[in-house]
Amino acid sequence: MAKKTEAEMPAETTSGFNIGNFFQGIREEFEKVVWPSRKQLVSESAAVLLMVTLSASLIFLVDRFFIWAADKVF
Repeated sequence: MAKKTEAEMPAETTSGFNIGNFFQGIREEFEKVVWPSRKQLVSESAAVLLMVTLSASLIFLVDRFFIWAADKVF
């Protein structure tokens, strides 16, 4: 049998906001999350910190070069 399209599915009969359904939905979504292991978390956090530090250092050095060059020109 073919899969029903969204137009063929019956509409929800409840209207409005239900706090119980909201928290149940949150719980269901959290069960789908694939949480990283401690080793993976530490490794990827270190990689992010290293890349941020390297990028900031490069931007600083380029900025200092342009300040030096502008000082020599003007």
